[in-house]
Amino acid sequence: MAFEDISARMKQARADAEPAGTVAADPSESFRVRARMVGVLLRDARLAAGRSLGDCGRLLHVEAAQIERWEVGDEAPSLPQLELLAYYLDVPVSHFWGLTTREQSAHDFARVQQEYLALRDRMVGVLLRQAREETGLTTAALSSATGVPADLIGQYELGELPVPLHELTVLANTLRKNLSYFLESSSQLGELLALREMWKHFTSLPDDLRQFAANPINAGFLEIAYMLSQMPADRLRRIGESVLNITM
Repeated sequence: MAFEDISARMKQARADAEPAGTVAADPSESFRVRARMVGVLLRDARLAAGRSLGDCGRLLHVEAAQIERWEVGDEAPSLPQLELLAYYLDVPVSHFWGLTTREQSAHDFARVQQEYLALRDRMVGVLLRQAREETGLTTAALSSATGVPADLIGQYELGELPVPLHELTVLANTLRKNLSYFLESSSQLGELLALREMWKHFTSLPDDLRQFAANPINAGFLEIAYMLSQMPADRLRRIGESVLNITM
């Protein structure tokens, strides 16, 4: 039975139940349906993780046949057993009482990936054209300076083709832009990438500075440093002169 069919049966059982807060007329049917749902989700997670029935059996010290009985819904594992399986199969334990299979999620993710790539290609193209126009170069002039054919530059700017990184690097250098100019920054993915870049810079600091910045006690000093970094140079100069006057 497909997962959608099991889910539909579960919803129907709820609809056929007596007023809210009471148990369905046939609890045994509800138990069977729930066991089947857990089984389908367990099998889905196991296959997605590339694990065999024997692998899961050895993890829990039960026979592979026991795992199979769980997957077909003849029996159901306990919560502690599901917790170990969730860890082993790399899924949240809530996966086993959810309504989405890993296979379905993978299909949805693949679709979103394609949409994201198409959108980002268009965004990179817009930024490329904007940078070219800011410098006053035509596509022909940019082509002459970089060796990238003018017709390709036109397709890149329209988002019709993805820009290979080595060509984007050459184009960006010619237009006096660095690659960060083209990076995504507005979405959750962009924020994650930006955080990784910040972490990279943080870990490259000397040990003493890293330890100082990571200590919550020093948050006040960091706030002062940030405020100073936002001040105009002439005001910073005046503050420096005042500090010298105090210490002299």
